[in-house]
Amino acid sequence: MTDPRTSVFAREQRPLWGLCYRMTGSAADADELVQETFARAIERPPKDDSRPLGPWLRTVALNLARDRLRRRKETHVGSFVPEPVASSELSEEPEGSPESRFSRAESASWAFLLALEVLSDKQRAVLVLRDVYDLSTRETATALELTESHVKVLLHRARAALDEARSPATPSERATEAMMRFYTALVTEDLDAMKALLREDVVMVTDGNGEVHAARKPVIGRDKVVTFHRKTKQPVLPTVELAQVNGAPAMVYRYPIAVKPGVPPFGVIQMDVDDDGKIWRILAVNAPSKLARFFDAQT
Repeated sequence: MTDPRTSVFAREQRPLWGLCYRMTGSAADADELVQETFARAIERPPKDDSRPLGPWLRTVALNLARDRLRRRKETHVGSFVPEPVASSELSEEPEGSPESRFSRAESASWAFLLALEVLSDKQRAVLVLRDVYDLSTRETATALELTESHVKVLLHRARAALDEARSPATPSERATEAMMRFYTALVTEDLDAMKALLREDVVMVTDGNGEVHAARKPVIGRDKVVTFHRKTKQPVLPTVELAQVNGAPAMVYRYPIAVKPGVPPFGVIQMDVDDDGKIWRILAVNAPSKLARFFDAQT
């Protein structure tokens, strides 16, 4: 006999993964959390088997994700940038409701996930359920085991905080051009060209998670960003290619030979550009533990 839970697991796997990824900002964590959720359903199933299993799985996954998010905020070393996911993988997610405040694509972008970092784990869960997955207040309250009035208060505060933290999206063509021009200037050591591309108050965030050399705090200011790149530039150039990562263009680099201990052997970089064509933010992930899943998928 086929276990009736098998079809439910197959149907719920991708939605649960998307929910856990948006909660934690980690694709590897999302993989583990979905499997742990299914294991709970097998080992400790809900007592009332007359009710649909899907909502119960969602509640378990959310509780696990909230725990993982709290631990990550306590243990992550240095600045945090979400784990990269190929845009092609994200496109496999089921389409969201047209009534949702944020689309599935926007809510998986680095900019959106970074903005979510200002929220508490409860606020984050409420906002994702209501504004990304378009659950009703009652469904959200049930999923999080809260009262409906509490959900409304959390959502109001979460929306206000998110609106303040969110940044405008950069058109793909503008971001691609800026990244290539900046890389060319770096390779040719054209400092004037590098500075011309950067806004004076540019912010660079690098996530090495304590595994490789990276700035543990955001690097702020044009001169400091240029100095950082000059000091970390290696004698051997990496191979660089453009890719769609989390719905936006990114530079994906790898060194063709072994590098010195502490030097990131590979990484993913995105840049945000303002209306004047100046780079105002650089985001980079170069922690090997946060890139293994992404690069495995590329090979």
